[in-house]
Amino acid sequence: MRKSSSWMTLWDDRIMEVIRDEGPSSASELVDHKYIHVSKSTISRRLNKLADNDLLERLPNGVYSLTKNGEQYLDGELNVAKQEFQSK
Repeated sequence: MRKSSSWMTLWDDRIMEVIRDEGPSSASELVDHKYIHVSKSTISRRLNKLADNDLLERLPNGVYSLTKNGEQYLDGELNVAKQEFQSK
């Protein structure tokens, strides 16, 4: 079972799941995904928030990939609420 933090949303899980399953991605690519039904600006904010909290890594050109912490969270091995992330 995943242990999220109060700053996280349902879309965070979906975004990370898509990136894990399909590889690094950008807001422009994710906005057209069949499992993500929010605006590009919301996706961009969520990508940044996840990167700020070490669940995603920023790559060049607005692309994001899953970090080790992101993998562990998705696998239910990391309690994000207990981590000392930035939660900006």
